[in-house]
Amino acid sequence: MSPRPPPAQRPIGQATRGTTGTNRLRRNDRYLAGLPALRRTGDPLVVDLGFGASAVTALELWTRLARVRPDVEVIGVEIDPERVARAREQLVAVRDGTTSFAPEARVAFEVGGFEVPLPDGRRPILVRAMNVLRQYEEEQVTDAWALTSTRLQAAGTLVEGTCDEIGRVCSWIDVDEAGKPMRLTISLRLADLELPSIVAERLPKALIHRNVPGERVHAVLSALDTAWARAAPLGVFSPQQRWIAAVEALRASGVPVLGGRSRWRLGELSLPWAAVAPG
Repeated sequence: MSPRPPPAQRPIGQATRGTTGTNRLRRNDRYLAGLPALRRTGDPLVVDLGFGASAVTALELWTRLARVRPDVEVIGVEIDPERVARAREQLVAVRDGTTSFAPEARVAFEVGGFEVPLPDGRRPILVRAMNVLRQYEEEQVTDAWALTSTRLQAAGTLVEGTCDEIGRVCSWIDVDEAGKPMRLTISLRLADLELPSIVAERLPKALIHRNVPGERVHAVLSALDTAWARAAPLGVFSPQQRWIAAVEALRASGVPVLGGRSRWRLGELSLPWAAVAPG
């Protein structure tokens, strides 16, 4: 991938399967709403990159972000022109007030890929790319990060990751404006959770093939499984109490867990990239 394609060049990337589901990305939406950069920027523009076969994820993203930043704008970007046309048709229904979404939702849709072409050369503070790179080769990941990150505002973030079909098992990587990964977050539905390492099946492409002995991410997930098992007695109070105890034990063992209980009780766990980076 070239660092910055000429305007006339075709969108960079390949069409994904386009699987889209209502509320599938709710955990990621909630995480994005909590990022300080969104609250601080003078231009709260957010891109839903590779939004899929329906407008729903971009509309849900705007709905949730608008609760913390009422002037937020969301632009859905897709490489498939037919998906963009379909999303624009769905947006007409939103404007007509015949859907559950607010008619005034500040949402638009554009054709594009990792180069993130936006009207008037605007730059987003956040780019969300969920379930996009999963279908690429591992060696293509850093180029995609590097290219997309060139489109960010100063202090902007690319959030790239994967989730299951109903949004109960999720993980993503925060990438900075220089294209460098900063941290990994996993987000799990705690009710009926057997082992946290179920997230191994839904790790971002940069890590999904690294869950093997000798790799950092494997060591972290193994330690988290052990901590979760040892915290089982607290499950009688709530799965949240059990999770918090497991995460505290993980941190006490030397794993550099980020954040605090307000995020942990949501089933989230964030780690600096160095703690999980491929060896």
